[in-house]
Amino acid sequence: MKPFARIANPRDLRKKLGLNQIEFWSEIGVTQSGGSRYESGRSMPKPVRELLRLVYVKNVPLATVDGVDLRIAEHLKQSKPALYKDLRTRVSKNA
Repeated sequence: MKPFARIANPRDLRKKLGLNQIEFWSEIGVTQSGGSRYESGRSMPKPVRELLRLVYVKNVPLATVDGVDLRIAEHLKQSKPALYKDLRTRVSKNA
């Protein structure tokens, strides 16, 4: 799935995971009522779609991600692009 790709139906994803609306939506900082609107067909903003993808498709626990990790990754990507690409490929193969 590409970044910001459409999640066809967040309700189906939530039910597949066996979570209620509060459990599912609070993990990405969305209220139950907001999540309910998205499940009913309301347009979901790109950042919310990306958070859903990261947390529920790529299994990235948001609690473990902090600004330092992101800055390190960006620095590595900019300063040593070949190494960054190699590491990314290796990690993808092990996922």
